[in-house]
Amino acid sequence: MTKFSDLNLNPKVLKAVEEAGYETPTPIQAGAIPPALEGRDVLGIAQTGTGKTASFTLPMITALARGRARARMPRSLVLCPTRELAAQVAENFDIYAKNVKLTKALLIGGVSFKEQDMLIDKGVDVLIATPGRLLDHFERGKLILSDVKIMVVDEADRMLDMGFIPDIERIFGLTPFTRQTLFFSATMAPEIERITNTFLSAPARIEVARQATTGENITQGVVMFKGSRKDREASEKRRLLRALIDAEGDKLTNGIVFCNRKTDVDIVAKSLKKYDYDAAPIHGDLDQSQRTRTLDAFRNGELKILVASDVAARGLDVPSVSHVFNFDVPSHAEDYVHRIGRTGRAGRDGAAMMICVPRDEKNLADIERLVQKEIPRIENPLKDTAPKAAESEDEAAPAPSRSRSRRSSPKSDEVSVKKDGPKRDGDKKESDKPSRSSNSKPPRERRADRGPEVVGMGDHMPSFIALSFEDRRAS
Repeated sequence: MTKFSDLNLNPKVLKAVEEAGYETPTPIQAGAIPPALEGRDVLGIAQTGTGKTASFTLPMITALARGRARARMPRSLVLCPTRELAAQVAENFDIYAKNVKLTKALLIGGVSFKEQDMLIDKGVDVLIATPGRLLDHFERGKLILSDVKIMVVDEADRMLDMGFIPDIERIFGLTPFTRQTLFFSATMAPEIERITNTFLSAPARIEVARQATTGENITQGVVMFKGSRKDREASEKRRLLRALIDAEGDKLTNGIVFCNRKTDVDIVAKSLKKYDYDAAPIHGDLDQSQRTRTLDAFRNGELKILVASDVAARGLDVPSVSHVFNFDVPSHAEDYVHRIGRTGRAGRDGAAMMICVPRDEKNLADIERLVQKEIPRIENPLKDTAPKAAESEDEAAPAPSRSRSRRSSPKSDEVSVKKDGPKRDGDKKESDKPSRSSNSKPPRERRADRGPEVVGMGDHMPSFIALSFEDRRAS
């Protein structure tokens, strides 16, 4: 069996790895580290939670151990799709490079430009960044990428989903052609394949698992759910989520609840807290300091349930997550793989449950097609319980009946009473005029019939008009 000591890593890096408690590399690490140390381009494909971050951090630290960075000219570059993943990569460098004198800078949004500029001006060996913030610094003239020797793109397919591909291509153009490039991802879309063919030179392809596979140590299940009424579906779905959480009992040490929309993240977190669950939200619209505090509390065991959007689905490494709950079926099938990959990490057992409403059945079919297996259906824990009455604000109140027409509304009745009521003398409102509809014959028949009953125009008809009608009849 391969050990880290067999991989020709720097002795100081090996010492840090041993102190971190690791001896045996994962398959992706054992496959990617040797060609990366040789200076070859690497294309690594492995399901999430298999240690891809160490696959590039360890050879990078070994390669950069000698040399010194110049001001504004980083020697290596790591691109990540989200702030959280970038911060996590930075933490990995701190762990594995503690015995090596390397400097690093983290360029992410939500942090002052001034502090980041100060680090860049001193010169950094490792620059870890999100694409948008990196280009912001470059356009301000604070960064020169012509000395980058190693470039890493982490979670490349997530870059595609988030629309970063044009930025990635631009960044590639700003770095030297002779750089070493490492690509790592859990899935490999055709567009990513095109980029690797364009920017990687004869890469060593390491694929330790079929693309888009899920861990065998994760127990999966889906509840097929339909609300009793459309206006109650959301509240009943939140009630079902609470029932699923309760059903796990002591097996649930901590968990992540994923929602498709940021607004639902806030609503679900507020609902769980209302019912005394230890929960907090995290999504892209929150302030960076608040996102950091929430993640730290979850990692440290101070927070039991994290309600998140897909910002937390990719690369978030919390080794002891016991459960993942998909409140919504992901609209992109690949996101399902990354979401449930937050549990069952480092060989541990995990559980992933999902709630599927009728409109999401197509997305569920896409997921099952991607992972090439049917997700087991599980019983609705609320199936045998009678529907509860409205539960304060979390249950929708019955909607008012719409069966009553406008004519039968109280306001309309009041108007009709006024119209049909007794008339006063001298009331000259138009509504008091005799209605033509009071005549029993249809208008066309009245026009065709020239009988006496239609000749008269009332007591005030001028006599000459009557004479003209009589003359016409006589003729």
